Amino acid sequence: MVIAACLRELCSCGRCPRDDESEPVSQATPSTMAATAVGDGQINTATTITHRTVEVGTGVRLHVAEAGPAAAAGAPMVLLLHGFPELWYTWRHQMRALAAAGYRAVAPDLRGYGGSDAPAAPGGDAAGQYTALHVVGDLVALLDALGEERVFVAAHDWGALTAWSLCLFRPDRVRALVALSVAYAPRSAARRPIDGLRALFCDDYYVCRIQCVNMRGD
Repeated sequence: MVIAACLRELCSCGRCPRDDESEPVSQATPSTMAATAVGDGQINTATTITHRTVEVGTGVRLHVAEAGPAAAAGAPMVLLLHGFPELWYTWRHQMRALAAAGYRAVAPDLRGYGGSDAPAAPGGDAAGQYTALHVVGDLVALLDALGEERVFVAAHDWGALTAWSLCLFRPDRVRALVALSVAYAPRSAARRPIDGLRALFCDDYYVCRIQCVNMRGD
């Protein structure tokens, strides 16, 4: 049995409505984007998406998009983690819906993406700055900076991989997890993730193709 669970613009099924088919395209800047209240056609300022840069305890500055009640209001927070190659923008529709429902929605650009820092290691080993420990460390530090002890997490693609690691490393900071596209797969010394993807999807799969590009130095 197949259960359809499409989120707009997060899948490639071809059945999900695009922005230009379902609602007029807003000309607002990202810092002033707002949702339309259901049923009355009026702008609901409570669901406005705002942006800021947060310097977290790991020394990385993360670009963060937020919507919904402030931390002082005591609203439960939903941490939204984007995939590859994506940004916070993936979650713009869900952020507004969550804010309208009374949640605090927070969608960072993960390290190396968008407006967040892309740290490079001394000696040129940049990959050493993007391990699961580094990325999860950023998220835990972000929760600390935002004053949130435990949060709901929704994550897509590469973000889902990161979210699984967050749950493994710091289950005390996670209330519940929604993982899209990527199921949990334990680490295996017998096969690297890229080898498994290549065996399943061949070299034309986008994750495999980018490995070839990087090796060529393009």
